[in-house]
Amino acid sequence: MSLGIYALLAFSPILLAGILLIGLRWTAARSMPLVYLLSVLVALFAWDMTFTRVIASTLQGLIVTIGVLWIIFGAILLLNTLKHSGGIAAIRAGFVSISPDRRIQAIIIAWLFGCFIEGASGFGTPAAIAAPLLVALGFPAMAAVMLGLMVQSTPVSFGAVGTPMIVGVTTGLNMESINATLEAGGSSWAVYFHQIVVDVVLTHAIVGTLMPTLMVLFLVRFFGKNKKWSDAFSVIPFALFAAFAFTIPYVLTGMFLGAEFPSMLGGLTGLAIVTLAARKGFLVPKQSWDFADPKDWPNEWLGNVEIKIDDLSARPMSTFRAWTPYVIVAALLVISRVFKPVGDAMKSVSISFSNILGEAGIGGSFEPIFLPGGILVIAVLCTFFIHRMRWRELAAATSESSRILLGAGFVLLFTVPMVRILINSGVNESGLESMPIMMAEWVANTVGSVYPLFAPTIGALGAFIAGSNTVSNMMLSQFQFGVASNLGISTAFIVAVQAVGAGAGNMIAIHNVVAAAATVGYLGREGAILRKTIWPTLYYVTVAGIIALIAIYGLHVTDILETVQTAAAQS
Repeated sequence: MSLGIYALLAFSPILLAGILLIGLRWTAARSMPLVYLLSVLVALFAWDMTFTRVIASTLQGLIVTIGVLWIIFGAILLLNTLKHSGGIAAIRAGFVSISPDRRIQAIIIAWLFGCFIEGASGFGTPAAIAAPLLVALGFPAMAAVMLGLMVQSTPVSFGAVGTPMIVGVTTGLNMESINATLEAGGSSWAVYFHQIVVDVVLTHAIVGTLMPTLMVLFLVRFFGKNKKWSDAFSVIPFALFAAFAFTIPYVLTGMFLGAEFPSMLGGLTGLAIVTLAARKGFLVPKQSWDFADPKDWPNEWLGNVEIKIDDLSARPMSTFRAWTPYVIVAALLVISRVFKPVGDAMKSVSISFSNILGEAGIGGSFEPIFLPGGILVIAVLCTFFIHRMRWRELAAATSESSRILLGAGFVLLFTVPMVRILINSGVNESGLESMPIMMAEWVANTVGSVYPLFAPTIGALGAFIAGSNTVSNMMLSQFQFGVASNLGISTAFIVAVQAVGAGAGNMIAIHNVVAAAATVGYLGREGAILRKTIWPTLYYVTVAGIIALIAIYGLHVTDILETVQTAAAQS
């Protein structure tokens, strides 16, 4: 069969998911079992994967699913605990004191707080934390999930203290070979990697500066009383201010400190600056904006995690004490990710499996304390004492959270194993590359010299499949490097826009959508979410691709590897 046919077969599970979820508006619970079955059939009969490897990949996916569900459970449990402790009432009052304007609240919580949490933790945590917090403040569940997913863009490439770059790109490229070439020319891998980091941070900053504006535009257009874009115009100056409050320290940190801290320090700095500015009324519109009365909301907007102010505990609580659980979460995430001895101690509690069913390279682990889910549960236990709760209140919160978890668990039982089958399909009896690589090769062969325009889309496709910027970079960085080498263009810049596109792909990654929806009880309407988050994703990869074309063919950017190779060829 031709490369095009193989690429179409590899793409068919993703295409089926799109048709069922977006086109036919099926629920993920109904769609994903069929998508999983199709991926199994393609793996067995087109890729000649062994049945054992397919089953091993499925089991590996189930291990990953346990970790995802643990994060969801922790986020829901913290929300419900704060509901019963009275913390949500105080948090809600605190945000109203900053600004009652829902557009301002969305920017501060979804964009800035979300960017900080992404920088500290990554792996879908911002949506899992920000979405239920927004619901608690009175946002429709659908709007909360949309905003929580939209922040899964600019900060993602440096999420989890730089994991997508430090682990994803480094292990995705043939570092030994590249380093040997660089050292022969008097340079090093560190210099080359720094160039990639700088290219990533600059591209993200340019594209991401409009993300807070898009957030408020989508918020007023889809969820406003008037459903008019113009309702966002008055807050655009504040949105741009919030964007620069994040992107400027983000860029400076990436350029001078490296890949570990851009999102975390950018988010923290921006959160401090913008919150203070909002309190002072700087650039805040004179006319506040709010949703219509909740009783007028359509059912499509609503989840089954609803917090009514009348249901909340009446015990008085300061805003600081109410926010303490989230401060604990942020502090534990930072400490465990930055201080290696602490992280290693938390990782020591682990259930791990290697070479499942004897299949080399297929394994997984579950680290209940180190994962964000464990940290969220620790914060819940601290909240019990800090908020002086009763045991029956904690028991009620736990019971409510467990019930919500069941729906997400069923969907993810099929979604994540499907992903692992596609990723692990490179080991087969047909000699074919993995399915994601075959799709990427077809795109590269089809578009030729304008490939830089499509390189971010390849990265996004990898993240859509894997639900992870890190895994997309691991799968596709070497492929992107090879295409750039063949075209004679900057390999560093093409690898960089791979990472940028992979960050944007998190907005539409199916298991990210399911995980975020589960935290607010919005399961079953994933297609409706995707129909909204696909637009900022398309914006992101298109603009990043245009930047890549201009940089490579207009500005003629080069990298240290090109310079070394050119010098070697001339000598």
